[in-house]
Amino acid sequence: MKKIVFAMLLMTGITVVAQRDDIRGRENHMKDLSTEQMATLQTKKMTLALDLNEEQQRKMKSLLATHIAARKAKMETHKAKKENGEKLSADEKYTLQVARLDAQIAHKQELKTLLTEAQYNKWEKMQHKSQKHRKDRKDRTKEGRKRKK
Repeated sequence: MKKIVFAMLLMTGITVVAQRDDIRGRENHMKDLSTEQMATLQTKKMTLALDLNEEQQRKMKSLLATHIAARKAKMETHKAKKENGEKLSADEKYTLQVARLDAQIAHKQELKTLLTEAQYNKWEKMQHKSQKHRKDRKDRTKEGRKRKK
């Protein structure tokens, strides 16, 4: 009986670890794609969700491509600084946050001009839902780290 219980516990542990690795793999699948490929995929997803017309799709793809390229460049500079062991000062952190928020505001304004009012409202609801999902996932990750310590 003890052997059966032990075997079941072992299989459960292996299953949990395998699922965790699968989830991590899904998060990083976009890393290997080019800027153009990422913009195309995101445009198609938005087309399905918001029912974009051809003109909107074309403009959305170019808009997303510029935002993705800028984000990739920022990530590369951040990665290089991290590898060099450089720490950001409080002023640098503040400046980066202000720049990020300004970019978000500009992105929202661009989308307001590109989308119809109904599409924009639907996009905002989708954004709030995905932000809540990211926050919940981040909170669960923090809880897991606290338990390990």
